[in-house]
Amino acid sequence: MTKGQKLLEREAKGSFDFFWKEVNDDPASDGYGLIRDHSGKGGEHVASIASNGFGLSAIPIGIERGWITYEEGKERTLGTLKTFYHQVEHRDGFFYHFLNMETAQKNEGFYDCPSIIDTAILLNGAIVAREYFGGEIAELADSIYDRVNWHVYVNEDTNQFYMGLDDDGKGFGAWDMYAEQLMLYFLAAGSRTYPVSPDLYRDFERFEGTYGDFTFYPSPGGQLFTHQYSHAWFDFENWLDPDGIDWFENSVKATLVNRQYCIDHQNDFKTYSSESWGLTACDGPTGYTLAGAPPYYPAVTVQNDGTVSPSGPAGSVVFAKDEVMESLEYFATVDELWGPYGLQDSYNLEKAEPWYSDKVIGINKGVTLLMIENDHSGLIWNLYLKNEQIQHAAEKLGFTKKHSRSRRRENN
Repeated sequence: MTKGQKLLEREAKGSFDFFWKEVNDDPASDGYGLIRDHSGKGGEHVASIASNGFGLSAIPIGIERGWITYEEGKERTLGTLKTFYHQVEHRDGFFYHFLNMETAQKNEGFYDCPSIIDTAILLNGAIVAREYFGGEIAELADSIYDRVNWHVYVNEDTNQFYMGLDDDGKGFGAWDMYAEQLMLYFLAAGSRTYPVSPDLYRDFERFEGTYGDFTFYPSPGGQLFTHQYSHAWFDFENWLDPDGIDWFENSVKATLVNRQYCIDHQNDFKTYSSESWGLTACDGPTGYTLAGAPPYYPAVTVQNDGTVSPSGPAGSVVFAKDEVMESLEYFATVDELWGPYGLQDSYNLEKAEPWYSDKVIGINKGVTLLMIENDHSGLIWNLYLKNEQIQHAAEKLGFTKKHSRSRRRENN
């Protein structure tokens, strides 16, 4: 095993351990299988349905890597899906973003609403589990997917998905620009019970922007996670959309631009360099931050403060392997960046006293783990695309297979 392979193994195992250990593991609890939003203080009783989507996907990885047994993974998966089908609070099949770890009801203390994007991430994990285990797990995954009424989240005036629903069921916000929501169109078009028109896919804005030598479709704030999440499950590397857009190559460009922006601004921020980059949603010195790289959508303002998240490069390993490995090898030399779950969430060197996050965030560890595994074996991509509903959705949406792969795989 090479030095680089050992580093990827170390980070993958640490990421997996978060999902396996930061969980309600009491089979007698209503919240059995729920996974914390983040490690560390402040969220001991708060689960994230997005963490669970990544966590369900993590279990087949853990089994195939020999970190847990098949029986252990099956038991945890079955119990988790039973919790989501029978116990977790939902509206029209959509789950609330944050849940109480013990009761499985929406977390009290702040406003929350049923989340379409986080429900989609949970469903993606359920689909992976379905295809890996089959049997009763497949039946539960189908039941959870089938009861999601996608129509309540469609704004018929704009033919776009709402971002949220208020307490009266009225939609607000809009998935009206390219971001992490590509998964929504596959899940909603492929639904057996409440399918939506594939035209929704055509009715979000594609803003073409340029940075340096790169012209591509950026997300509004340029955060890397927006170019990673849907790709963690659907292998866009092998597909073109009906207009010929190559979303995989688009993410390659977004990754390289994110790095180049940090290189270009290393005199402005001490944290930035060719090795130290990764602007995305993460923990920051003053709380949750949305660091991002241009080009930005018109009227969108991003205030970068020098915070870098290792999940930015790590979650892009399938897009720019050489550049990512250079970054990870640098991170390996910084002892303060490492904790029990691999790389900590983020760091910032701008103050007199360098700041290092004392936690990891589930969604950032999740995209890191899934992308490392996809680069290693393609496991999650292969499982997801085995699903008949996802296959059907790709056909309905007008996606077509490429004649050749767009990325040269390196030997692992």
